Amino acid sequence: MAEFTADLLPEDQPRYLMGVGTPEDLIESVARGIDMFDCVMPTRNARNGCVFTSEGKLVIKNARYAKDERPLDPLCGCAVCRRHSRAYIRHLFVAREMLGGILATHHNVYFYLDCMAKVRHAIRSGTFGELRSRVRAGS
Repeated sequence: MAEFTADLLPEDQPRYLMGVGTPEDLIESVARGIDMFDCVMPTRNARNGCVFTSEGKLVIKNARYAKDERPLDPLCGCAVCRRHSRAYIRHLFVAREMLGGILATHHNVYFYLDCMAKVRHAIRSGTFGELRSRVRAGS
């Protein structure tokens, strides 16, 4: 529907899509002509302990992260990933500390902004198709 609708809109105007979703969804929507997005997914998921990473979604509340000293995403440059471990953030969620959701939200918003910066760079450099293929392949 995004592709069909985008084709009906004027090419010289921004094309806005509300309520879509995952980083993969954003890249697919860009491929179909969408320019701007608005979605609660990164913040809502973060408040519930789900973070987006270069390795896929991670539910930080899971017990397997109790002693995991790695950052949420080893490839992420956000302040959360530079300073805090998965174990610490998991502890915050288990202890019902608000800081857990705050840190996860910070990370997810950074991750989404970084994803879209990569999309813009790929469009400018003519490599968007390659980026899209890598994301589809999960790498």
